[in-house]
Amino acid sequence: MSLTTVDKKVPSLCPICHKVIEAHLFEEDGAVKLVKSCQEDGEFEDTYWSDANLYRKFDQYEIDGDGMDNPNTHSEHNCPFNCGLCQNHKTGTLLAIIDLTNRCNLKCPVCFANAEVTGHLYEPSLDMIREMMQNLRDEQPVPCPAVQFSGGEPTLRKDLPQITAMARDMGFSQIQIATNGIKLASSLELCRALVRNGMHTIYLQFDGVTPEPYISLRGRDILSIKMKVLENCRRSGLTSVVLVPTLEWGVNDDQMGDMVRFAVQNLDVVKGVNVQPISFAGRIDQEERSKRRITIPDFLALLEEQTDNQITREDFYPIPFVAPVSYLIEAETGLPQVLFSVHPHCGAATYIFHHQGKLIPINRFVDVMGFYELIKDVIADFNGSRLDRLKMNGKIIKELPRLIDESKAPDDLHVTKMILNVLKCGTRESLKEFHNKTLFLGAMHFQDLYNIDLERVQRCGIHYATPDGRIIPFCTYNTLHRQEIEDQYSVDMKPS
Repeated sequence: MSLTTVDKKVPSLCPICHKVIEAHLFEEDGAVKLVKSCQEDGEFEDTYWSDANLYRKFDQYEIDGDGMDNPNTHSEHNCPFNCGLCQNHKTGTLLAIIDLTNRCNLKCPVCFANAEVTGHLYEPSLDMIREMMQNLRDEQPVPCPAVQFSGGEPTLRKDLPQITAMARDMGFSQIQIATNGIKLASSLELCRALVRNGMHTIYLQFDGVTPEPYISLRGRDILSIKMKVLENCRRSGLTSVVLVPTLEWGVNDDQMGDMVRFAVQNLDVVKGVNVQPISFAGRIDQEERSKRRITIPDFLALLEEQTDNQITREDFYPIPFVAPVSYLIEAETGLPQVLFSVHPHCGAATYIFHHQGKLIPINRFVDVMGFYELIKDVIADFNGSRLDRLKMNGKIIKELPRLIDESKAPDDLHVTKMILNVLKCGTRESLKEFHNKTLFLGAMHFQDLYNIDLERVQRCGIHYATPDGRIIPFCTYNTLHRQEIEDQYSVDMKPS
């Protein structure tokens, strides 16, 4: 790994006037800082990543994707204002988000939008939703595989089961809802209806294992509601819940280890914890922002401390680390695959096993770097022929066992066989077997106008589908485009 000091320029935005300006990333006191200056609005400084060594480690996995063959818009010099996606975007849609409503049954201080605050109701019709999903499925060369229904609170729509069934019938292989859980806790029948109609995963807002974080972030103690959601998931046969904490200093930073332990204790239904460090909406002064800014390496440091180093920052890898697996499955199947060419500093992830009371990251018994290099090597030598495919498979079968120490793995895990099934098949069934025995542990840091890096935007793989036919990267949708879309497709709310 290169030890070159971080020193680069990236395009960014003025957080006040939104003009494209240059930002300087540089190393200082072991962290990567960002500073940018606008002629009209002055200078802004922020922490980009709080661990420069980890920044360099992740940086080496950057990979260029080819984006879409059929972009929705064409923008030569107007990024990020003509998002849609354009021909400059480097990553296809890995996960699409469709906001079903801006109504909500909570009033969270950290929320992107709220109908009662705006005075307008944004609630696309079923025909609009169908068109948005068709737009996603029409992406080439790889139709969008996964959709998440969000809001507002999507469970407030009585036709949500109908919408998930529509997504299932249109071919989405992963259907999710992002929810605070209030309706799911109060209605076992809704949980069952969603399962019957194709829903795979609940992304459950989950900020801690004590009441205090909910009071701070959500306005009231709703911890018991989260427990009831998990109970209803068990009873309805839904076995894929991802806990999604919004991480903020002084609110729940002391609960990262406890949340992971809670997740493994409920592994029958909880399959992941996906932490989101808080992003800042609206104006916030330099001093307050410096005090509250928390980055992915901060989260990893908290995990180290709160798990007694059972989990460390060295156990995590950036999203594009898995890109060679996409190439391998494409070679095996002859079908184009989604490529995880997301910017290496957008997220971090690992898989955790639980055995005899201990948390065991996958790299403790799998030579993850050796695995990465093996896959890269066999793909580099693959010429597309049937004979070469057999040679490739033979090399993987021969080399993989030496990269796995089954004696250090949890009992009866059969790691070698499980990983071979994923690599050779790439099917939902083989992946399900893997996920049933592991806990996904990740963090995704969505950008705000103060720390935004437009190079990250061009590699974004999480996109919003909108009623006007566009597909917009997450970070520009929530910083630049949300208001215009909701204004265009909203109606005035009637007084209650």
